[in-house]
Amino acid sequence: MGALRLPSLTLFAAAAATAATAAAAPPLSSRFPASSLLILRRHQRRRVPRLISKPFASISSELSTRSADEKAHSPPPLEEEEAENDERRRRRQEGFISSRSQDFNGWYLDVIANAELADYGPVRGTMVIRPYGYAIWEAIQDYLNVKFKETGHSNMYFPQFIPYSFIEKEASHVEGFSPELALVTIGGGKELEEKLVVRPTSETIVNHMFTQWIHSHRDLPLMVNQWANVTRWEMRTKPFVRTLEFLWQEGHTAHATPEEAEKEALQMINIYEKFAYDQAAIPVITGRKSKVETFAGASRTYTIEAMMGDRKALQAGTSHNLGQNFSRAFGTQFTDESGQRQLVWQTSWAISTRFVGGIIMTHGDDTGLMLPPRIAPIQVVIVPIWKKADEKSMVLNAALSVEKELKTSGIKVKLDDSEQRTPGWKFNFWEMKGVPVRIEIGPRDVSSGTLVISRRDVPGKQGKVFGVSMESSTLIAYVKDKLDEIQSSLLQKAITFRDSNIVDVSSYSELKEAISQGKWARGPWSASDAEELKVKVETGATIRCFPFEQPNGTKKCLMTGNSAEEVAIFAKSY
Repeated sequence: MGALRLPSLTLFAAAAATAATAAAAPPLSSRFPASSLLILRRHQRRRVPRLISKPFASISSELSTRSADEKAHSPPPLEEEEAENDERRRRRQEGFISSRSQDFNGWYLDVIANAELADYGPVRGTMVIRPYGYAIWEAIQDYLNVKFKETGHSNMYFPQFIPYSFIEKEASHVEGFSPELALVTIGGGKELEEKLVVRPTSETIVNHMFTQWIHSHRDLPLMVNQWANVTRWEMRTKPFVRTLEFLWQEGHTAHATPEEAEKEALQMINIYEKFAYDQAAIPVITGRKSKVETFAGASRTYTIEAMMGDRKALQAGTSHNLGQNFSRAFGTQFTDESGQRQLVWQTSWAISTRFVGGIIMTHGDDTGLMLPPRIAPIQVVIVPIWKKADEKSMVLNAALSVEKELKTSGIKVKLDDSEQRTPGWKFNFWEMKGVPVRIEIGPRDVSSGTLVISRRDVPGKQGKVFGVSMESSTLIAYVKDKLDEIQSSLLQKAITFRDSNIVDVSSYSELKEAISQGKWARGPWSASDAEELKVKVETGATIRCFPFEQPNGTKKCLMTGNSAEEVAIFAKSY
């Protein structure tokens, strides 16, 4: 059986000789029958060579505190990168996708490339988010923006450049972020009097501005959000999951009482949890971070933790109760109702483009991307099929009519009426792009007033339904019902996978065994920070959270045997 090497529709990086060869080759449809079109799955990790150039502004990164282990994982020589890059470009042009079960990282990178979600930027660790990938991010923005405004938050924007002295004001904050800071030292051809930090997060500059806006208790609560880019000088990068620059939203609030701040922090993590379940179909575990894993400068950090397809944990969103740590450092005060000056209580919370990576790694399969309908840029693709010239007009008119009806009902639909590719090629391409539903319309369908519908989440004939009526109200109801079924099915599948890979443990040896098998370990914990770090060193796993949902009763700590009132979840993570 032949194998289709599926090229990207928008790749322009092929060498001239390769393009000429491709042009001379017979069309795919003449070499392979539509029924035999497959994607050959292989992989070669992509590394992009460093670009050496003279900048207009000098930017450095503080990396002096990197561990010896991190330094040992330095990138390969430039020549090796270039050789790998050439091979990778060739493979991507031919549409190779690695086996998800055999090479998860390779599969992930192949899906991002072939589904046209993102590409590598010229600077190591950066990425270009392509329109299809950005449309997923826009779907995340659309949902969260509504929720933020419903809960009283206003969007605004803070500068990207932050005086270094601001970062230094909060001791634990500068200690936590120092290894990741990118610094501007020269501007306009002259050395700056004070270094500028390229925004890693905005708590410091937000507090600087809050001191100018908050004077009285009547100015509280102050609740704002910004959609922005941030820079963190990461050494080991992975598209969407960990890059030098990424997009996110970060909310910042100031309150008169600690109770209000705590309520706000919990409210926002609950919004993230609801988004993960209802929109992304990702069954996250919500809980509190350990002291070791708490955000630098926060009193408490709440998190949503997601299990990826390789069973690693992804911290998908966080909400921090900052207490008065930053307001004390910056003097962010207000006059209370009795006329006394008080420090404000604060929160911050964020979700980033990392969530896009989480969606890919949770739902995708060997064919490629699989998107939950509620965040899919395209929910339905229509593929018209004809063989004879006199059939074309009839089929296209029917397809256009179906497209119009679905769009009018609010369904995100695309009609692929291009004539450069065969229907079989289109089937494979849109499946690889993760479109939840495909509609096929041929001459016989038009004559009978019906069409064929295929589900992306159910492969082969099992996911295909023939004879669905084209009548507007019937078709719209049917398609919406199928989209809801797919959304629910993806969530349930992810829940089953998650729950089957969490092991309850009662001793350190059981924890180590679970982690060695690639599982998550859940067990009672009341040990010290030093013992928590020991677990990380010896197993590579960290405490992901103390889940909000806790079993009743007191148990014995799996490490010390002492009384433990909470269970923690341990896992290796991204």
